[in-house]
Amino acid sequence: MHIELQGERLLLCAERALFWPARRTLLIADAHFGKAASFRARGVPVPEATTLANLATLDALLARHAAQRIVFLGDFLHSREARAPQTLAALSAWRARHAGLELLLVEGNHDMQAGAPPADLDIRMVPEPLIDGPFALCHMPAPVAGRYVLAGHLHPAYRLAGRNEAVRLACFWFGAAVGVLPAFGDFTGARVIQPAPGDRIYVVADDRILAVPERRAA
Repeated sequence: MHIELQGERLLLCAERALFWPARRTLLIADAHFGKAASFRARGVPVPEATTLANLATLDALLARHAAQRIVFLGDFLHSREARAPQTLAALSAWRARHAGLELLLVEGNHDMQAGAPPADLDIRMVPEPLIDGPFALCHMPAPVAGRYVLAGHLHPAYRLAGRNEAVRLACFWFGAAVGVLPAFGDFTGARVIQPAPGDRIYVVADDRILAVPERRAA
């Protein structure tokens, strides 16, 4: 789904990513690569191959949109335990397939714990905010004077309720000064948000993006 924000045309992708055509840039929040490996290292039985699945999704996004740059909005690796050999091997193989792609990582709280990505991934790590046109690209969803913030960290979800049942769906959340992307990683969890009147919410429903009717002030 295309939206207009700060005079820019943006594409919300059902893969829980945002594409900025004017910059040929993909924005990815909260990939948390290696999170499942981190849990297994601590003795928690969790699904395997989540990193491979997420990288396949990235491959599909790049093929569809011909992006020249990816900006990761924090939390690239989940933890130091995420540096399992199979995780790093998968990331290295993916990078080799996209050697000409520019990769930037806006440092998030998990990146501080996990450390910088391995040098062979050729990812430039930058502090927040990363100013780019009308936007401040961040991990933490806090206002930045003079710019509209695009961030992650919250793993937002929206609760859609019917008469007899409800469902929680990952969502894009655009407030007056800050927009929050859903977590890209499959094994990341989500928290239900409480949007303010006038906020724009777009939920991810399988392979579609659906706009939630705006709430009005009482």
